[in-house]
Amino acid sequence: MQEQTTNDHKTLEFTPEVEHLTQPFYDRIKHVMPDVEWPIHAPVIAAINELKKTRNAIIMAHNYQTPEIFYGVGDITGDSLALAQRGAKIDAEVIVMCGVKFMAETAKILSPEKTVLLPDLSAGCSLAESITGADVRKLGEQYPGVPVVTYVNAYADVRAEADICCTSGNAVKIVESLNTDRVIFVPDGYLGRYVAQQTDVEVILWEGACEVHERFTADELRGYRNNFPGIHIVAHPECPPDVLSEADFVGSTAGMIDHIGTERPKQVVMVTECSMSDHVAIKYPDVDFIRPCNLCPHMKYITLPKILLALQTLEPQIEVDEDTAERARRSLERMLAV
Repeated sequence: MQEQTTNDHKTLEFTPEVEHLTQPFYDRIKHVMPDVEWPIHAPVIAAINELKKTRNAIIMAHNYQTPEIFYGVGDITGDSLALAQRGAKIDAEVIVMCGVKFMAETAKILSPEKTVLLPDLSAGCSLAESITGADVRKLGEQYPGVPVVTYVNAYADVRAEADICCTSGNAVKIVESLNTDRVIFVPDGYLGRYVAQQTDVEVILWEGACEVHERFTADELRGYRNNFPGIHIVAHPECPPDVLSEADFVGSTAGMIDHIGTERPKQVVMVTECSMSDHVAIKYPDVDFIRPCNLCPHMKYITLPKILLALQTLEPQIEVDEDTAERARRSLERMLAV
């Protein structure tokens, strides 16, 4: 019998009852998880799911979380904005964000009355950390009158200084909705370049980048084509331009999933964070996924024991000051109105 000890020194055992309670979760992910790992995860999953009821809590799990979190304890799953939007409509007192800090901030901005927990405050983001609200104000002084569009992958102070937010899926639509000759686009330079190629609007860029997506190279993708003839390559627009030029499809997280579901390629490479490939492989078991594994180190700070501890202690909590939250909320609401 395997045991696991949590930070409150209580021992969790892989009992027959725990095995029975968690079997449906394991049945769904067993073809992407070795058998030996499940007895380690299952007791913590059972404890988390039980404590959620006591705390009147929901767990949001981003697509980049590992399968045992995404399927084992996640109540709401998806990309960053979808998590926050759906969370705002749920009757729960506590939100546990299994993602990174800017996502937890978004949840707090849209659900200010709820307790929002981030199991590890080290879960940051290289892209979000590339810019501050002060940087956005300086851009506004340099380009007076030019509207600022910020990708939602930014901290609250940046969104508070922007005119409107966007996602990777609606960025082109948002830019064109402003009916202006040029826009300032922050913080992702690669996404901004992709948008600029899809519109006649002049896009003034901030050179931030996601450390996961910028590591992919065009040579790497050509190597996959040589080794796997006929392979289908789908890429996220946060990748460098030469990578996007080698892809068969470019789209947001949700767009890639929908594309694979529609096209059902025999073999596919998803040029994004590799935990997401696990989730899509679970959803479409008939598709063979060749995995270039670039992990997001920030997402991986979130673990099952940390989620359990956060529910036990109701810490660490995410707070956004009222003025910043109000202004950031306006930029999100402007996007949602388009």
